[in-house]
Amino acid sequence: MSEGGDLYDDRHIAFLEALWGEGYLSPGGAAEVARVLAELDLSGMAALDIGCGSGGITVALARDYGAGRVTGIDVEVPVCAAARRRAEAAGLSDRVEIVQVEPGPLPFHDGAFDLVFSKDSIVHIPDKEALARDVFRVLKPGGVFAASDWLIGHDGPPSPEMEAYLKAEALDFGMASPARYKAALQAAGFESVTVTDRNPWYREVARAELARLEGPERATFESALGPEEIARQILTWKAMIVVLDKGEHRPSHLRARKPG
Repeated sequence: MSEGGDLYDDRHIAFLEALWGEGYLSPGGAAEVARVLAELDLSGMAALDIGCGSGGITVALARDYGAGRVTGIDVEVPVCAAARRRAEAAGLSDRVEIVQVEPGPLPFHDGAFDLVFSKDSIVHIPDKEALARDVFRVLKPGGVFAASDWLIGHDGPPSPEMEAYLKAEALDFGMASPARYKAALQAAGFESVTVTDRNPWYREVARAELARLEGPERATFESALGPEEIARQILTWKAMIVVLDKGEHRPSHLRARKPG
């Protein structure tokens, strides 16, 4: 799956984009982003994209959704460089800014944004309560938090199967349950909080991804990362499917509004 700790080099970016679409480093590509943003009018908005990756979504927020100004943030140098190139190639450097940040509080003033968006990135932030408070702070009154993230289906320790999956991923995942996310957002002051389970969707999509990794496209993926790394990725996908089938791995959409 997605790589952390400065493993988002050009090789890994190429691999993930080959799997999920140019500019997209998480499952579902543009179609899943559209679902996260369903029924929102971004026209003229100031938007923040947390974990912007190689910039496909950041650019789309301005180009396809009409946001007036979009700030994409990430912690890794290679993806920020790729995102800046993408914004420049799209002719949107005047409306899209990419900022490399350190882990921690969002480096923006209170009420800076109309929309805070994130796609499968805040799983790397273990303190969901602090995250919710910080997102609330940087939103304008009436602003919206719309995100997709990877959740665990319960509070408490992960099962042995989930432990095996997380070990296979070798990532700093800080998964939280739907109940914890909802409580964190409500405690921060948000209203109209919803958590939409996407596990049934991704159970099927993950199988299709695994079939691509093992099928005729395998040579293409190996050309990006090498045979050994693709073999490791295949084992990771198989471990992930186990916890998806158990309902323990719960990709979800999050939506909340700051009172106006």
